[in-house]
Amino acid sequence: MSLFHKMLASIGIGAAKVDTKLLSERLMAGDEVEGVIEITGGHVAQVVDHIYLSLYATYTVEANDRKTTSHALIGKWKVIEQLTIGANEKQSVPFRFMLPIDTPISVGQTKVWLHTGLDIKQAVDPTDNDYIRVEPIPIMMALLSSMETLGFRLREAECKKASWHHRLPFVQEFEYVPKSGSFRGKLDEVEVIFFPLSKTEVDVLLQIDRRARGIGSLFAEALDLDESYVRIRLTNTDIPQLPQKLSQLIQYHC
Repeated sequence: MSLFHKMLASIGIGAAKVDTKLLSERLMAGDEVEGVIEITGGHVAQVVDHIYLSLYATYTVEANDRKTTSHALIGKWKVIEQLTIGANEKQSVPFRFMLPIDTPISVGQTKVWLHTGLDIKQAVDPTDNDYIRVEPIPIMMALLSSMETLGFRLREAECKKASWHHRLPFVQEFEYVPKSGSFRGKLDEVEVIFFPLSKTEVDVLLQIDRRARGIGSLFAEALDLDESYVRIRLTNTDIPQLPQKLSQLIQYHC
């Protein structure tokens, strides 16, 4: 019977199971992620070569006028080297790691999740997926709120494939359109891309798209000459005056 159970375990029937439990499912990039991995043994003892945690996020790929969803590895951590889980035994393995500072915010269609994997030789590896709600750090939240204060409406927010990112295969874009205020009629949209450096500092890339007015502006729009790219660095000390600073910056490029 033991040999039969081993054969079943090798194809995933009656094998060990894994369940990851997070201390908190709502985090900011740069926060510490804590939790435990609960392993329940199957019908026979099995040797786990190592346990690993992988953080993934979804992003959009556009090709030939079609959009598809892909996923990117944000980070990977080895939790433990090796353990033996006995038949019907339960073990809990604690873990702790830092959520990478460039983890995208959970907004729109963007999903972020933690994948737990157990490596077991000559067997189907047990896995578990747990979604995480990633909140913006304070300076990012302040800028997004400032855009609304200036009369902009968030039209779209998604992670898009971009080969020029320093580490990841995508960037997260926040696309705003003016619905009221002084920029209505002057701009088509403003795109915001964040490059967080720490929990208190971020580089921001703004793409300011001016509205075409007159034949000259129409030609400029056709050639993408109506767009300005501005890169600024912000810290938490900029938060109190951020709406005014942002307004002046956008107004300069209108």
